[in-house]
Amino acid sequence: MIYETLEIVKDQVSKYLEQKTSDANLVVLENVSKYDNPDINTMNDKVVLSLLNIEEEVALKNNPNVKFKNGETIYKNPAVHVNIFALFAANRTTYTSALRDVSFIIEFFQSKKIFTQVNTPLNPAIPALSNIKEFRFIAELYTPTFEQLNYIWGTLGGKALPAVLYKISVVKVESTALFEKGTPITEISGTFNNITK
Repeated sequence: MIYETLEIVKDQVSKYLEQKTSDANLVVLENVSKYDNPDINTMNDKVVLSLLNIEEEVALKNNPNVKFKNGETIYKNPAVHVNIFALFAANRTTYTSALRDVSFIIEFFQSKKIFTQVNTPLNPAIPALSNIKEFRFIAELYTPTFEQLNYIWGTLGGKALPAVLYKISVVKVESTALFEKGTPITEISGTFNNITK
């Protein structure tokens, strides 16, 4: 669901930027560390959305692994809930365009922080989104310190671009694999013996 979440965010931000700038398909989902690679031209004059980090949401770690559905007991591992850190880096031909785009991205998330299947129509042109029935995540501006920012761009191995970082929480990652199925216990019967001292 991490990829699908980033595709949803990319699509929504791209539509908003198109309304503001008239540039279609401005946001691309790519590894920003390769933006100056001459063999990769998909990031030229674009806003690059990259996954920067994943952290487990430990508050939701101990959910039960048993569910009751249609008269059956279903045993499966509980879902993993994660927060993902998404970096929007403006790799535009002019610095002023890059600053404008970063401002519009902040404006977009200021107006829409919560994403659900109700308030976010999925783009049918993105095949990965065709099987998603429900989702809910929240995007919050994340501001690293100057030292953290230096580490981020040092790790990415390039020169810093005008960028903004968002923490997207909570993304649910869950497999469909089951441990076991069974019928629920609805009755206990037996004979009790009187125990005397």
